[in-house]
Amino acid sequence: MIELAYILISTIMITFIAFIGIFTLSINENILKKIVLVLVSLSAGALMGGAFLHLIPESIEVASGSNIFIIVLIGFIIFFIIEKILHWRHCHDGKCDVHTFHYMNLIGDSIHNFIDGLIIAAGFMVSIPLGFTTTIAIVAHEIPQEIGDFGVLIYGGFEKKKALILNFLVAFTIVIGGFVGYLLSNIIENYVYILLSFAAGGFIYIAATDLIPEIKKEVDIRKSTFTMLIFILGIVFMWIIKIIL
Repeated sequence: MIELAYILISTIMITFIAFIGIFTLSINENILKKIVLVLVSLSAGALMGGAFLHLIPESIEVASGSNIFIIVLIGFIIFFIIEKILHWRHCHDGKCDVHTFHYMNLIGDSIHNFIDGLIIAAGFMVSIPLGFTTTIAIVAHEIPQEIGDFGVLIYGGFEKKKALILNFLVAFTIVIGGFVGYLLSNIIENYVYILLSFAAGGFIYIAATDLIPEIKKEVDIRKSTFTMLIFILGIVFMWIIKIIL
């Protein structure tokens, strides 16, 4: 039961990140873009580090190496399919052309957050340290995502109060996913290791197709070098966590 407590506490804490969007309204747009770019760079590094330094190695220790990499690839493909079908994407600009319909953005984010909950549950069911590591990686990419999602809802015509409420309700699906993940881990054999491999594929997909392209948009040499260093810092941070835990 201690694992369930950690899962619920972690997912509930992440849910409240949905309210971060309200603070961005008082920030100058140019300053906000700089902040978001730093967060995106750190997030990309954290997701890559989480996938290659934590999730994949942990899965290989228990399951067959070849099967693990197949599942990682399946995870990558599934996240691609979700994005194409639901027009879901990590937007870090309120005026996001990818979201042709803001309700579609809510549906896509609900599914994505539910999957994040499953992933966090799987991490804690393997070990408390892995659960914390997985949570940190997800938090890193949730912050810039929620800033963008709030902007998308405002740009789509929602009032601020309604946008905040909807964003919170959508974020709460991560708690549901965490609880469902806990139940499944007690029913299905090897479930957690399959899901961790799947999550690794998802982390790699998000970093490679949504976050790193945002970093590459920066053309100024100094700013580009800085964002690259932040990206590497995200990886190093996950490596340090692996050593400590």
